[in-house]
Amino acid sequence: MKIHFTAEYDAQELKPLMEMGEVVMDGWAIGDPLFTEEQMMEKTKDADIIITSYDNVTRAVIENAPNLKLIICTRATPVNVDMAAAKERKIPVIYAPGRNSDTTAEMTIGLMLSIARNIPFAHQALKEGKYLGIPNKDRSTKPGLKTDMVWDLAADSPYMVFKGTQLHGKTLGIVGYGSIGRRVGRIARAMGMELLIYDPYVSEIDIEDFGVRKAQSLKQLMQEADFVTCHMKVNEETTGLISREMISYMKPTAYFINAGRGAVLDEQAMIDALREHRIAGAAFDVYAREPLAADHPYRTELDNVVITPHIAGATNEVLANHTKMLVAEVRRFLNGEPLLYQYRY
Repeated sequence: MKIHFTAEYDAQELKPLMEMGEVVMDGWAIGDPLFTEEQMMEKTKDADIIITSYDNVTRAVIENAPNLKLIICTRATPVNVDMAAAKERKIPVIYAPGRNSDTTAEMTIGLMLSIARNIPFAHQALKEGKYLGIPNKDRSTKPGLKTDMVWDLAADSPYMVFKGTQLHGKTLGIVGYGSIGRRVGRIARAMGMELLIYDPYVSEIDIEDFGVRKAQSLKQLMQEADFVTCHMKVNEETTGLISREMISYMKPTAYFINAGRGAVLDEQAMIDALREHRIAGAAFDVYAREPLAADHPYRTELDNVVITPHIAGATNEVLANHTKMLVAEVRRFLNGEPLLYQYRY
């Protein structure tokens, strides 16, 4: 078997693959840029198996590889594979569902804490030299008193400027209760939050527990939640689901978090709500267009937003997870065993 490999990977977990065929490490796997369609066609024309993360496996690539028997995309959704072309050739497409569920859930909680407690803003203020003391200034304690470590108590002190909102006791609205949404919920429950779930494809009996309720509508969730976080795949039903109308139902004290997909949100409506302070704030790792434009209001104008550059899935553990998954799938494929992560095209 000739295996053309352009995926990111964990070196230790990949070792067994080298014994399963002739593995050609190329492209992104060795630190080179992504291939054009023409380059991908040329490089994979003799491949039996294509394993990639981000290179596009187009119809032209598939049709130009007569020996192709298996396509593996290491992502949670294989958006860069032409499913119709693969289906016509009856080529199984393997992907890596759940590979980044834990790390994305942790990032979501991190974004919630960041915006609720103003952590990035306080950090940046200190880095810029604000609120700092005079080196070696005497802060001796008066006789009879115990040492009191207080930064400052003026009206413009960090204690006042960066005063935030605790998560304990608040209601977290989770839109989409799949692999990531459930993990977010477990962490939030451990922090003392109540959960309100909106997912029309999950029944009450699978959701409801002490401190966990199913919302009967998205409107109900938006009205009641103190924090709203989205964890949905993008399709016709979910695109723009968090609309201007839905945003209008949020409490003025509520926060919106999105580390899932930018397409589920009406971004301009959210910008307007944040600009007019109709909600307390928001935190984003994903956007309508990426990379984020240099003149985007999230960066240039709004002071109630935390932004990160689509890094929710960027951990070493994610690489180890999908490498284990793909190696096991290749072994099963070669042994004629059922495939566990085959995409249903």
